[in-house]
Amino acid sequence: MSSKEDILGNVRKHIKVQYDMPDMDIQVIEYLDKIARFIEASKTVGGNAILLGKEEDINTVIRSLYPESQTIASNLEDITITTLNPDEVENPANLNGTDLAIVKGEIGVAENGCVWIPQSVKEKALYFIAEYLVIILDKEKVVNNMHEAYERITFNDYGFGTFISGPSKTADIEQALIVGAHGARGVTVILK
Repeated sequence: MSSKEDILGNVRKHIKVQYDMPDMDIQVIEYLDKIARFIEASKTVGGNAILLGKEEDINTVIRSLYPESQTIASNLEDITITTLNPDEVENPANLNGTDLAIVKGEIGVAENGCVWIPQSVKEKALYFIAEYLVIILDKEKVVNNMHEAYERITFNDYGFGTFISGPSKTADIEQALIVGAHGARGVTVILK
């Protein structure tokens, strides 16, 4: 039994009264053009989102967006500009110095520009240690809001996933905004 199951078992054991979930009729936001709203929301949070043209080569587009990147990590088959397969590193610390990570997103949310990324690489540190992050997302998987996104989330064998919305940012009490403090300094979502 895992420690998580231990904790949940103890919580269940001490619950005296259990209540049914209330019926909830939540009026959620919907957009006429989810793709346009997703691109706008991505820019609002400091990121970038672009719609890949039918004739555009994804590798050429990524290279043009990040021409100075030397260490490019990805395990996606159609990404050919990589210099590092993150699944072949023996220690997550070996990912330090990654200029650009290219990963696959599963669900995009038009409401806030975030993308659900289930762990699809051996070391999840890749999502946070790379200087810049490119997320490849099927444009058909953009939903209106977080309610729709949560209904579609599934976990894979790793049991980890995260929503990422734009670059890492933090502001201290003096309101000094720092970008890239605990994650990527820039995020681009490529919708294809």
